[in-house]
Amino acid sequence: MSAVADAYRHLQVAVDELCAAAESSMTTDDELLSVLTLAEGLSRRLDHLAVSAVATLQRRGTFAERGYKKTEGALADLLGWEWFEARRRVTAAEHTCERVELDGTVLEAKLPATGKAFAAGQASLRHVDVIVTLLATPAAGRLSEEQRAGVEEELAARAADYTPAQLRTYGTELIDRLDQDGPAPDDRPHVPVNTLQVRRFRDRPGGELKGVFEDAAMFDTIATLLDAKSKPLDKDDRRGAERRQAEALADICGYVLDHGDVPESGGRRPHLTVLIRLEDLEDRARSAMLDFGGTLTPESLRMLACDAGVIPIVLNGAGQPLDVGRSTRVIPDGLRRAVTVRDRGCAHPGCDRTPSWCQIHHVLEWEHDGHTELDNLVMLCRMHHRLIHHSGWVVRIADGSPEFIPPKWVDPEQKTRRQPRHDTRAGSACAAARQLKVTGQGIER
Repeated sequence: MSAVADAYRHLQVAVDELCAAAESSMTTDDELLSVLTLAEGLSRRLDHLAVSAVATLQRRGTFAERGYKKTEGALADLLGWEWFEARRRVTAAEHTCERVELDGTVLEAKLPATGKAFAAGQASLRHVDVIVTLLATPAAGRLSEEQRAGVEEELAARAADYTPAQLRTYGTELIDRLDQDGPAPDDRPHVPVNTLQVRRFRDRPGGELKGVFEDAAMFDTIATLLDAKSKPLDKDDRRGAERRQAEALADICGYVLDHGDVPESGGRRPHLTVLIRLEDLEDRARSAMLDFGGTLTPESLRMLACDAGVIPIVLNGAGQPLDVGRSTRVIPDGLRRAVTVRDRGCAHPGCDRTPSWCQIHHVLEWEHDGHTELDNLVMLCRMHHRLIHHSGWVVRIADGSPEFIPPKWVDPEQKTRRQPRHDTRAGSACAAARQLKVTGQGIER
């Protein structure tokens, strides 16, 4: 039996034992959560093994000897991969594995830091794909070799903490910051291309619309109106986003036909008028009723009131208002804009909800003396707002930006997490290993 076959047999036995342990009725929730972590780690190790094997086979010319002009074609036939899956692994092999010259000289990988992170399981195959793509952009091509090396190390170091999408956002901003001069000036005036095709179907009712809007203001006008009119009607609205947007466009056009004008999107939050004695609020208010008969728990009431236009009328025993001069729970329009500019959408790590889908949350709750001011407010989508009120997630403002602490079952070490756009460390183009510093001339060690 060959060494590879023998190793594979041992691996099968180990995986079978892990499956049996995971499927046991005695397995705890914490053990099952660790199974997910172990499975992801094993998957990354196997991806690295496959990429390393591809690199070795390429160096040996094995696929060419067997009649394939492209490695991707061989992998697609051998493993049943889609072309993009094969291409992703070939690209990873070309950038993260050592190279061997014709004379036998061994050269380091094109992206050595990424290769090490990939081999250690800190970066997934998708992370590698993102880093390769970012460093192949025109902006990255305008950086010096030292700057590119620093960016590559920085991205490789971040892979363990960021999802591939977050890493792409972070890397794009980092490269743009370093590419201070930008592309060479083009004296030719750019004429925005704005086209819209309206075509009827020939063989059935209806038709299709195809459009391109390079004019940012024009596109933003359309997107803003569609976004405002295509939100789910209620929790039972099962329409997909594309269907809601299509029906919203028809509704908007119908309104114009009827009224000759486009309605304002509004955007105002519901106003709640609350008249309650302080003793009742502190001692006996355990729930609240909505206008149409629904009962809210205290947690849900606090979540709703976070971003509602609340008119608080809290009276003491003499019927006089309390806390005269204290900031109100209501978020003024100017302050809401400030939070929007800072957070640019849901601040929870990994969420891409835009501001129009979000609410404003008091970090320290208003009823616990939390003030309505920028350093005590954070923008959250409805789902993550609910998490903050009903789960072990904690949000706080640090260095002027929101950061989140996950519950222990998500991360036993409870390391803080941020959106890449909120990571204050993004202001530095430094990789910890290289101690790089952004200067007016680029990156210095």
